[in-house]
Amino acid sequence: MTQDPHAPLRDDVRLLGTLLGETLRTQVGDTLYQTVERVRGLSKSAHAGQDADFVELEKVLAALPVEDATSLARAFSQFLALANIAEQHHRVRRARQYAAREDTPPQPGSCEEVFARLLKQGITADALYHAVCHQRVELVLTAHPTEVARRTLLHKHNRVAQALELRDRPDLTMLERKETLDALRREVISIWQTDEIRRERPTPVDEARGGLVVLEEILWDAVPRFLRSVDVALQQATGRALPPLAQPITFGSWMGGDRDGNPNVTPEVTRRVCLLARVMGCTLFLREIQQLRGELSNIRCTDELRARVGDAREPYRAFLAPIRDKLRRTLAHLEALLQGQTPPEGEIYVEEGPLAEDLLLCHRSLHGSGAGLIADGRLLDIIRRLACFGLGLVKLDLRQESSRHTEALDAVTTHLGLGSYASWDEKKRQEFLVTELSGRRPLIPPDLPTSDRVRDVLETFRVAAEVHSMLGAYVISMATSPSDVLAVELLQREARIRKPLRVVPLFETVDDLRHAGGTIRALLSIPWYREHIQGKQEVMIGYSDSTKDAGRLTAAWELYKAQEDVAAACREQDVQLTLFHGRGGSVGRGGGPTFLAILSQPPGTVNGSLRVTEQGEMIQAKFGLPGIAHRTLELYATATLVATMTPPKAPSARWRELMEKLSNSACQAYRGVVRKDPRFVTYFRQATPVQELGALNIGSRPAKRTASGGVESLRAIPWIFAWTQTRLMLPSWLGVGEAVDEAIAQGLESELKDMYEHWPFFQSTIDLIEMVLAKCDARIAAQYDKRLVSGELQALASDMRARLDTAIRCTLRLTGHKRLVENNPVLRRSIDVRNPYVDPINLLQVELLRRLRAGASDEGLNDALLITINGIAAGMRNTG
Repeated sequence: MTQDPHAPLRDDVRLLGTLLGETLRTQVGDTLYQTVERVRGLSKSAHAGQDADFVELEKVLAALPVEDATSLARAFSQFLALANIAEQHHRVRRARQYAAREDTPPQPGSCEEVFARLLKQGITADALYHAVCHQRVELVLTAHPTEVARRTLLHKHNRVAQALELRDRPDLTMLERKETLDALRREVISIWQTDEIRRERPTPVDEARGGLVVLEEILWDAVPRFLRSVDVALQQATGRALPPLAQPITFGSWMGGDRDGNPNVTPEVTRRVCLLARVMGCTLFLREIQQLRGELSNIRCTDELRARVGDAREPYRAFLAPIRDKLRRTLAHLEALLQGQTPPEGEIYVEEGPLAEDLLLCHRSLHGSGAGLIADGRLLDIIRRLACFGLGLVKLDLRQESSRHTEALDAVTTHLGLGSYASWDEKKRQEFLVTELSGRRPLIPPDLPTSDRVRDVLETFRVAAEVHSMLGAYVISMATSPSDVLAVELLQREARIRKPLRVVPLFETVDDLRHAGGTIRALLSIPWYREHIQGKQEVMIGYSDSTKDAGRLTAAWELYKAQEDVAAACREQDVQLTLFHGRGGSVGRGGGPTFLAILSQPPGTVNGSLRVTEQGEMIQAKFGLPGIAHRTLELYATATLVATMTPPKAPSARWRELMEKLSNSACQAYRGVVRKDPRFVTYFRQATPVQELGALNIGSRPAKRTASGGVESLRAIPWIFAWTQTRLMLPSWLGVGEAVDEAIAQGLESELKDMYEHWPFFQSTIDLIEMVLAKCDARIAAQYDKRLVSGELQALASDMRARLDTAIRCTLRLTGHKRLVENNPVLRRSIDVRNPYVDPINLLQVELLRRLRAGASDEGLNDALLITINGIAAGMRNTG
């Protein structure tokens, strides 16, 4: 009889649930524990089809006093968080068990499996080797406000995962098993006694520190382990090793650099974040060099190294001593700058090049002295870390909205008597910018009178000149024309940035996406710019705002076409393109399984280079545990390789025609509700907790771009977040059912099914929508409508739930599934297990919102509400 591979997961969840139950009894008493158990039983039976128990569940929760409601919400929220930990640990455990068996093929998506598959498909060993060595995937960590869990709790959650891992060891003694169980019990109690609510909104520097912790605690070790696995697989496939300085994966960050709509990201914040990253990077490299020096007691070396150390008996230790001392001086220099003090004298590392050269010399000497195995241990790991992270640990991007640059240049031209730059047409702006860029005269006078907004822009460029070696790209939000890019180039020149940042236009709305290719063509037709970029162009596409603008189906198609057009524009001018995908964690913001997302990109748009944002809660989900981080890095690398070497076929003209038809219908249906129905904004505010989200200190950036306005002024993240809380998740599916229904009525069902079966882009799009629909719950959404929405809006509320039913019915018909996500049994089981624990939190949230909006003054209501928001986020596994 085959053993159930998921039995250990159930055992872990059961154990954690038991420990949480024990904690409830000791911390809040048996009475509340019994209430929790009663609620859990009612919720489970309600899910099993006992409608009377759902009604009883509502009554029980509605009658709870605030203190009990808070404790109950915490109990269910913490169980879901613990279940998440168990699931992540189980993923790592399953991967290790799979890899440990000699009789199993390599794990799908692993380097070993993908390299072998590509060779079998006719890719030559030389081509494969070249592609792997020259691939560039950059993961950009961002601090969008979707991470609701406090970092204090995340550390505790990681310790729970470590204890679960230790429990799996088969050789634990009875005493060790007891100690491990006690450690778990301590963490569960500690979690219960920790305030899960952020009492203060994090600053951009706080957010940056959080991102740096992930780099320090997880990725610092995960990256060299991952690169060793690439090296082994590459040698198996091609007979050649991965070069020490190869960079298949690197990291960027927006934390402390993304100032678009965030007045809290000041020039001083950017400067400080860069210095903090540099301090952490130097600290980590100093630690590694000290440990390496302790290891390398070897007395044999090559003449090349001997020439540097003279007759030192232990040449490697002598060679590494000045490197250690220089790192110490660099660290002291940076810490002085952070504290606003004058740095001490002495030579320091400004860039990583000299350090890399010395470490490579050391590596060559060990290989040349019969100690190659030692060279390829800690030393090679340090070299690879240096290639991946650099001394600054992560390159920081800057981002600002295009109108802010226009405003700054307008202040300059107006002061100089040249006219109003803001009022000029595109042709005149380009002529002015190119003339200035082609000349050498300074444009901005030192005595320029400026507003606070203009001063902020100019000071940002001055700071960029100071810390340019720690910066990556300059991203322009709301870019619509070539002058938007040229303006940033001119402002960089005026700030005398020694190595100008690459300038990246970001196309976000549907209208901007439709004009993206034309904008890039116009930009590349400017001789000064063509010469300046030296054959390389980066373009960013935004998933969140395009979905909010037109709905998920239309946004997916417009993003696909924009990528095709931008890639064609670059090919026409023989320019190498890197696409930067601004994806979020949820499907409504472009999220989804990494491998499928990359493989469903248009052919010819990956080409060995890719940048992708990793936002908010997804940083913890994808990099929170070492084993998960390794798998995430592997999937990014192998998917990019596959998409580069064996891109999907271009869709036929007929498929494109049908996709255009679906897109137009879906967009019309979506905008007909969100933009044109005068009742919708009021319904949105009543039916969701969007108005209360401002009290949740989950990010440094305001929820709205402007203080007033409706859905159009709301950032895409709280827009998605609010609908996720109610389990309606409307932005991710609205319009899909209407579009598919209309196509089926026109006799196109068989063609749509053919598209789903054979077109990776269409299949991926529909599968992601199906996943969202599987997480929706109309019965729960109806409770928000019934108890929070005014009578005149009930017809609209009912219509939204009817549209959800249509979307589910049409998606099932398209996929041929009898039940949503039946082709993914792991996900299906996870949803079915979680829902009985999420439902009570939803029903509590409805009751708490009702009390708050009725004017109840109990000061504990807000805390209870925020705990329900955390809990639902944990249960849904994607908050924004």
